[in-house]
Amino acid sequence: MAHDHHDHHHDHDHGQEPPSDIALRVKALESVLVEKGLVDAAALDAIVDYYENRVGPRNGARVVARAWTDPDYRARLLDDATAAIAELDFSGRQGEHMVAVENGPKVHNLVVCTLCSCYPWPVLGLPPVWYKSSPYRSRAVIDPRGVLAEFGTVLPDDTEIRVWDSTAEVRYLVIPERPAGTGNLTEDELVALVSRDSMIGTTLI
Repeated sequence: MAHDHHDHHHDHDHGQEPPSDIALRVKALESVLVEKGLVDAAALDAIVDYYENRVGPRNGARVVARAWTDPDYRARLLDDATAAIAELDFSGRQGEHMVAVENGPKVHNLVVCTLCSCYPWPVLGLPPVWYKSSPYRSRAVIDPRGVLAEFGTVLPDDTEIRVWDSTAEVRYLVIPERPAGTGNLTEDELVALVSRDSMIGTTLI
């Protein structure tokens, strides 16, 4: 297993266990605004869902599908992911320094942030709750096969698992292995196949 270590200078305002003072204040403020009828709780949930499950992951899926269908783009993505992703207009805060890692027949990549929840928002949206949890952050490094199995991902014993530690300085995007039998699909059809979790490395397509 390859474990990529970096010096961690994280933004510790997000994803702390237990919640930080800022997170608690935000929750309290949200409760007051909802109680006074100034904010619709359902609307807030819809906004979070939009960024967590639709906008962000679809951006990353577009990057992956382009890499699958355009060898030159794939080469640029692996060489300088930040620039290649910016070519598709997906850039911004939490995505300033990106690295793409590619799954293959004998190599599987898994991304974690061991100290908090550094995550590439422009391509994956908001981080899922489990990504920020202490069990995932610790066990992904010491027992990656066990963690993957809990997601239903069981890999052959001879598959090398590389665990990448995301930081405030660099964030990772996994390029999943393209499924067999998809050679006749369009880029848009391929985008629909790519899940958020496959770009973190916890699941396969």
